[in-house]
Amino acid sequence: MAEPNNHDVQAHIERLRKDKTVALGQVTLLHQWLDRKRNSRQCGRITGESRTGKTKACDSYLKRSGKPDFSGKIPIIPVSYILPKQECTSRELFRQILGYYNFDLPKGTVGDARNLVFKVLRESQTEVLLIDEADRLKNKTFADVRDIFDELKIAVILIGTKRRLDPAVQDDEQVYNRFRSNHRLGTLQGNQLKEIVGVWERDIIALPVPSNLTSEPMLKIIRRATGAAQRGYYIGLIDMVLREAAIRSLEKGLMYVDKDILAGVAEEYS
Repeated sequence: MAEPNNHDVQAHIERLRKDKTVALGQVTLLHQWLDRKRNSRQCGRITGESRTGKTKACDSYLKRSGKPDFSGKIPIIPVSYILPKQECTSRELFRQILGYYNFDLPKGTVGDARNLVFKVLRESQTEVLLIDEADRLKNKTFADVRDIFDELKIAVILIGTKRRLDPAVQDDEQVYNRFRSNHRLGTLQGNQLKEIVGVWERDIIALPVPSNLTSEPMLKIIRRATGAAQRGYYIGLIDMVLREAAIRSLEKGLMYVDKDILAGVAEEYS
């Protein structure tokens, strides 16, 4: 077997640093749920523990919806995505929405900013607004999120962990009544782990020499770092551990995931 050259190694490392979403069954189900919300113009929540793949699944939906069209004075953006800052006020939320649409926050009152946001969302033909880590919104900001749905009939989708997002939404009955619908992303069960790891080796790691990640010795290492049989395994941790182990193996000149290197990475995540 020919020795890998530095160009091959670096090309694989650069590829592994980039995001790539695999069309898992739970991602497909989430996309179908989002399509139904988009068609009915109804709000909802996407919840799940940290590292269950919520953000990446929504990002793939965003990409599937096509690139925004900025050719006109007002862009055409059917599906948009916002990640609020901590303790996000209404003014800050409006600033971030306008920034996504390439508009500046106007000088003046919060009401002025609100009016411009509503105008831009309407004229941009936005149908879905995804708000990630929505528990970062201050309590009073949720009222403005509610109004985006009420006045524009846009499907606003709040994304976050159940432990943090649900109390924030339930604090206001008017908000909760609009966001009752909930799609939950869970962990992977033990009988799913081998299949998912195999998909990751084939489609994400994708090194020229087989790593045999679905063999029991390798799975035993992966289990230790990515969850537990009772509570399930986290897709986000699987992705992080396997990518990092692959990159470290490449740095050693290996074109496969080395077992000892995988064990070292897993130990850091255990």
